[in-house]
Amino acid sequence: MLLKDKKALVFGVANNRSIAYGIANAFHQNGAKLAFNYMGDAIKKRVEPICEELHGDFVFPCDVTDDEQIAQSVELVKEKWGKVDTIVHSVAFASKDDLQGRFIDTSRDGFLLAMNVSAYSLVALCKAYEPILNPGASVICLTYYGAQKVVPNYNVMGVAKAALECSVRYLASDFGKNNIRINAISAGPIKTLSASGISDFRVILNHIEEHAPLHRNVTIDEVGNSALYLASDLSSAVTGECHFVDCGFQSIAF
Repeated sequence: MLLKDKKALVFGVANNRSIAYGIANAFHQNGAKLAFNYMGDAIKKRVEPICEELHGDFVFPCDVTDDEQIAQSVELVKEKWGKVDTIVHSVAFASKDDLQGRFIDTSRDGFLLAMNVSAYSLVALCKAYEPILNPGASVICLTYYGAQKVVPNYNVMGVAKAALECSVRYLASDFGKNNIRINAISAGPIKTLSASGISDFRVILNHIEEHAPLHRNVTIDEVGNSALYLASDLSSAVTGECHFVDCGFQSIAF
């Protein structure tokens, strides 16, 4: 088992169709100990059964936009586990109004919201959890091709994901001296709860199926397997990277 007895925190599981679930399941199948965050009672009710299904150790409250809650979560995790081997950041949000029409119409508040939740939260988590990350630990976040190329209606989320990808490179430089790695997975479009807020999302899925070299869309299990690689010692010399898991779509010119 690639992650036997490794301790992995998973931020952002919404339900059993989310990318974070696919990652957590791959970790579970390979021996990892799991813990999951939630934000509010409604999400807690969704996360608790998933934690039980995947034999997780515990769930904990943590709004990743609240520094006090992040600090409290560190103390709780430290009490439960002592140290952590992997952090999965699968958190993103933008106002639905900003995921349609023209990017130029993004409001200032909408721009700051997307940046705070989708990009700065990774920095905040890394800073808070750095003292309890084991040497050789791995941090993994989720991004999308819309950070690098214009995707209709992705708009401000594309800008936020671009900031996230750049943050990965700077964080990799900061973490390197402690032998801690950080990488991003750029997953192809998947029908998740968060993706449902993007206008005409079905058009994007159909375009991938038609044009990607593999002529299909990626699954959460496939993303999970790539995350397993990045969390394990198999990727011990890989950091600061954006790893595409999109059936090859990023390699084509149209």
